[in-house]
Amino acid sequence: MRVLVVNAGSSSLKLRMVVGDRVQESADLGPSSSREAVSGAIDGWDAPDAVGHRVVHGGSQLTEAVLIDEGVEVSIASLVDLAPLHQAISLAAIEQFRRYFPHAPHIACFDTAFHSTIPEPAATYALPLAWRERWNLKRFGFHGLSHAYVARRCEELLGSKELRIVSCHLGAGASIAAIRGGISLDTTMGFTPLEGLIMSTRSGSFDPAIVLWLQEKGLDPKEIGVELERGSGLLGLSGSADMEEIVAGADAGEPRATLALGAYVHRLRQGVASMAASLGGLDALAFTGGVGERSARVRSMTTANLGFLGIGVNAEANDAASGDSILSPEGAPVRVLLLEAREELQIAREVEALLNA
Repeated sequence: MRVLVVNAGSSSLKLRMVVGDRVQESADLGPSSSREAVSGAIDGWDAPDAVGHRVVHGGSQLTEAVLIDEGVEVSIASLVDLAPLHQAISLAAIEQFRRYFPHAPHIACFDTAFHSTIPEPAATYALPLAWRERWNLKRFGFHGLSHAYVARRCEELLGSKELRIVSCHLGAGASIAAIRGGISLDTTMGFTPLEGLIMSTRSGSFDPAIVLWLQEKGLDPKEIGVELERGSGLLGLSGSADMEEIVAGADAGEPRATLALGAYVHRLRQGVASMAASLGGLDALAFTGGVGERSARVRSMTTANLGFLGIGVNAEANDAASGDSILSPEGAPVRVLLLEAREELQIAREVEALLNA
């Protein structure tokens, strides 16, 4: 089956034609590419048998891959305010590619779906019952397609399906998941993709009273929201959202870059340890995503203070790593892995599973 995977993100439109576990064609475009640009990119590709769309937020109703119809589009649209950087872009891509391929089935695959298994104590916020019931305030979690692939790939590389895995997806957005036997039990992102780790331009978790205090000082709620999503995180700390630039600045002794790198790794270590606690221990720690794959410095700094969990990396292996690799020393109690992010393979698998059911 040929599955065209459409991954419409806040900064790119990634198109992949997947057959089995192989990518036959690929194209990377801007997030608002014209119809002509998209048509030019896929000109000459074979027509797909199905189209799989990555959608960030599925809420409580859309907890598995689903055939897209008008009702599904309405449900996706109802969640735009919870994932403002992604949801509207996904809807636009769905509309665009349904015009390109009107006779192929279009399937939505959700980043939140993988985390629908998180137990209630881990998913529940300590907020008034009336609020939680009226607005469904809970931890949804995100990057589920990436975390699901990490779980599957760890099983393949380590030869076991009963692994306790802490999966670190570190890209422009970043989150950690606690996975046991392929099932998500906890994660750092929450009701929206703003919670948890420090990210490229997103703040991650902080004292919510700061928002109330800023409002009392006269800041508009919309202004606060924009700054938390687009002007905070690494960008707010250092002036740059690029981890390579930040590492270079830290090496040169630049104070803001040094602070940004230190704060990022501090929060990352905390997240790894908390997810290990949710699992009652761990067998594997995996790094994926742009920063997770490309920054040996972030990997080494993160693992440096986690020896008490049995975590460590071979310095030479870590520095030289490229592609799927095992970074931990031989015989280490916890295997540390670098895994290429392959959300397109997970989406294609979910599409095929739905259509073959």
